[in-house]
Amino acid sequence: MTTAPILVEAKAVSLSLSGRKILDAVDLTVHAGEILAMIGPNGAGKTTLVRVILGLLKPDMGHRFSAPDLRIGYMPQRIVVDSVLPLTVQRFLTLSHRATEQQLCQVLDEVGIERLLKSPVQHISGGEMQRVMLARALLRKPDLLVLDEPVQGVDVTGQGELFDLIADIRDHHGCGILMVSHDLHLVMAKADRVLCLNQHVCCFGRPEVVSSDPSYLELFGSYPSMALYTHNHDHCHDLHGRVERPGKGDAGHG
Repeated sequence: MTTAPILVEAKAVSLSLSGRKILDAVDLTVHAGEILAMIGPNGAGKTTLVRVILGLLKPDMGHRFSAPDLRIGYMPQRIVVDSVLPLTVQRFLTLSHRATEQQLCQVLDEVGIERLLKSPVQHISGGEMQRVMLARALLRKPDLLVLDEPVQGVDVTGQGELFDLIADIRDHHGCGILMVSHDLHLVMAKADRVLCLNQHVCCFGRPEVVSSDPSYLELFGSYPSMALYTHNHDHCHDLHGRVERPGKGDAGHG
């Protein structure tokens, strides 16, 4: 049982929308310095629970608790930028948060895309855009990062690299991370704890415990390659997936 401070907690949260039960007596706790992964099938209520955690939805029953003065950095599942809108990465990052160019360069360097500062957002790849969104969340200097499908739009090569980056961010900043993802093999390898949701909490605990739980196997047992994933690279990739020597350039984006 971790003794790290609780950042945010949902206790016995139930919520119905348009007469349909979405969440049923759900408990969730995120501690400082941990990665908690939330998994579940489509329609399980994951996005709704995230909105409760963010304070955007009030539950019908139960309560949400957050630490005093909690700073949350949120990375949404997707964002659409009009193709005709003249918007650079620099301008995009400052739409909702004031920052100097030095601060922007620092956070972009942390996520591996400093060279894209002046690039139009319409010209960057899906994997690069996910890193821009992660940089945007980091600008808030968050105590808690909430990441909704963080590797969406990233090719297979870059997914492991992005999960590695998320783990490095946790280690460097000491923040808690709540991550929603369908990439089960990567999630189970990188998370400290896993919550399996299907309107209610099906199972919860360390990845090796959850992966053998009957409720998990009932939901995901038919998925191929559900063995716990270990990501080991003997080479690197640049932003376009080209192989580079280890330690040179940025690695593995979509």
